[in-house]
Amino acid sequence: MTGEHQTLALLLFSGFVAVSLGITTWVGRRRRGSAEEFYTGGRLFSPMENGFAITGDYISAASFLGVTGLIALYGYDGLLYVVGFLVAWLVVLFLVAELVRNCGRFTLADVVAARMSERPVRIAAGTSSVVVSVLYLVAQMVGAGSLVALLLGRTSGAAQAWTVIGVGALMVIYVSLGGMRATTWIQIVKAVLLLGGTVALTVLVLLRFHGDVDQLLVTAARRSGHGDAFLAPGLKYGGSWTARLDFISLGLALVLGTAGLPHILSRFYTVPTARAARRSAVWSIGLIGGFYLLTIVLGFGAAAVVGPKALRASNAAGNTAMPLLALDLGGGAGSTGGTVLFAVVAAIAFATILAVVAGITLASSASVAHDLYASLRRPGDGHKGGVHREVAVARFAAVGIGAVAIALGLLARDLNVAYLVGLAFAVAASANLPVLMYSLFWRGFTTRGAVWAVYGGLVPALGLVLLSPVVSGCRGSLFPGVDFQYFPLQNPGIVSIPLGFLAGWLGTVTSDEIPDEAKYAETEVRSLTGAGAA
Repeated sequence: MTGEHQTLALLLFSGFVAVSLGITTWVGRRRRGSAEEFYTGGRLFSPMENGFAITGDYISAASFLGVTGLIALYGYDGLLYVVGFLVAWLVVLFLVAELVRNCGRFTLADVVAARMSERPVRIAAGTSSVVVSVLYLVAQMVGAGSLVALLLGRTSGAAQAWTVIGVGALMVIYVSLGGMRATTWIQIVKAVLLLGGTVALTVLVLLRFHGDVDQLLVTAARRSGHGDAFLAPGLKYGGSWTARLDFISLGLALVLGTAGLPHILSRFYTVPTARAARRSAVWSIGLIGGFYLLTIVLGFGAAAVVGPKALRASNAAGNTAMPLLALDLGGGAGSTGGTVLFAVVAAIAFATILAVVAGITLASSASVAHDLYASLRRPGDGHKGGVHREVAVARFAAVGIGAVAIALGLLARDLNVAYLVGLAFAVAASANLPVLMYSLFWRGFTTRGAVWAVYGGLVPALGLVLLSPVVSGCRGSLFPGVDFQYFPLQNPGIVSIPLGFLAGWLGTVTSDEIPDEAKYAETEVRSLTGAGAA
């Protein structure tokens, strides 16, 4: 990359960071310091504002960088990620959004603990939420490292390491100073920039091929080196039965995992009513659906315009497909148009990463403070003093979670970000979704069932990942030099998701606890009507 490239892109980066820090500082001066203000922004956002914020929270580096790269490298099979990410929102709309808003207050554990013994349930759900959030954060860190390495023309580990550390520091500042209100406005700004940039790039791709989509696909297939197989199923997931099972596992994780993501669930607490939560979901489905339809054009456009060979030369996992496509559409390296377009897209991608990591860090720090710390706090603590300490713990937790995410991000920097997010979705679907569904819809569900459902999905999911090709035994593994691979699939969802539901059922039927019918009736009425909701 030329010096002009680097200077302009860095200026745009700096501009967004300055604006976002300005928002954080402004909101930080206006906040009241209450838990409701820190965790939910005072529940003052409209459905449209929250819909844009959800879009900004959900469309991460996995979507903007990873999915486009997977489509460019694997054609039809890369497109399957788009289907999974989008269909997942139907589960959220019909089974989660309104019910969670009515039953909870700040976190997933609030919904479950409403009718169970509070302490063991909060510890289990809080632990699971933190693990899922850290896995999701790792993907964003990897995306940040790939992006800035491309921008600076340096692929050294030191360059990527400092990038990851910088992103981690910024996300801690956003969460510690501004809380949910600042994070939401950063996500809204990012969503507008992202959607605008995606539309502009899509128009340029279509203009390059004179609006002929057939010609776009034919050119992409020819340049891919795979011919017609590029446009047919099986290039990535059809080579063997193992690959096909891996695809089914990935699909289950993507479709079911969104409903268990802590940073998505927390967004439904930022609106004043359950009706507003449902309308937020409708807004987000429209915005997210439109974005993913455009990424299909951009993915095939990257294959046709840039070519898989150049993409792999820049980043083996395809994470830099979008900025390289922008560079070529603008006139190529060294041209003014290419420099400007590349810099804009790189800045949008960086904004995407900053906004998403802020949302995830806030959700995970809320779980640490509101669930884990609150469960261990002395019963004699005064309510007001305890709440203030809880918010302080959440700010300190953001620092610790950021440090862990940075360390893991450095370790996994050579993996595709969409693939890494798939692992986070698998763990969320295995550990969080079963306990959420049982709590909302099973009258006889007990505390033991809730705890077993969480750990019965969380432990197998993490264990299978450790024993999978992701960690060892393959050239693209985290530790390619060793081999303790005993589980053949890269995504554990097909095994761990059923185990989570089975563990919840087994824990309930073997429990001596008598389910509280009155609490279930209260939860049912609250979830369906909103009566008594916070």
